[in-house]
Amino acid sequence: MAKVKKTRKELLKEPDEFITTTGKLIQWAVKHQSQLTYALLAVVVIALGISTYRFFSVRSENRAALLLQQAVAKYDELKKDQPPAEAYAAVSSDFALIIDDYGNKQNGKIAGLRFANICYEAGEVEKSIALFEKALSDFEAYPLIRNQILISLAMAHLRLGEDSAAIGHFEQIVNGPLDANKAVALFHLGDLYARAGQEDKSRAAYKRLLDDFAESTYSELVPKAASG
Repeated sequence: MAKVKKTRKELLKEPDEFITTTGKLIQWAVKHQSQLTYALLAVVVIALGISTYRFFSVRSENRAALLLQQAVAKYDELKKDQPPAEAYAAVSSDFALIIDDYGNKQNGKIAGLRFANICYEAGEVEKSIALFEKALSDFEAYPLIRNQILISLAMAHLRLGEDSAAIGHFEQIVNGPLDANKAVALFHLGDLYARAGQEDKSRAAYKRLLDDFAESTYSELVPKAASG
């Protein structure tokens, strides 16, 4: 049976597939308008939330950076005419504000580390140790900074006469992957081991200093008895 070919007029009367599908979608959207509205709102809220978080995060970081810059400038200026203890007292509240309000920001962490050094210079050694300990975790991803913090901690404990704690921090440096500060750590370990009656460890520390860091200033300070 021959297929009857439809005229152009008849074809135009038939609904276009795209128009029909679109029409059905429109009808469904109208019917489910409230659900679509809530879904769209949810997407918008999430997008705005991310955008707002980034905006306020950057703004907080910038604010912390500004406050830190001002606090450091204030301290450096005060130190020109005042002893470290007085300069420390004058800027304590400035650094406390940054650490308390922006401690989770990078500049807040830097403020904590900077204030730890200020405390040490002012003789507030126990406070500096607490801040240095906090900085160790704050800068866990930065080996070179952690290495310097370990030296600062060791020297702070040494200043308090806490030899055992100082030895622990010096040993972390000596056993670590970085050469930075190993010479000074070995020198102090040689002295601390000797004071603790551990002569073999003392000689080993001094020998390693002389063998591995012969050009260091600390190698020149090794006692002749220990180097012989």
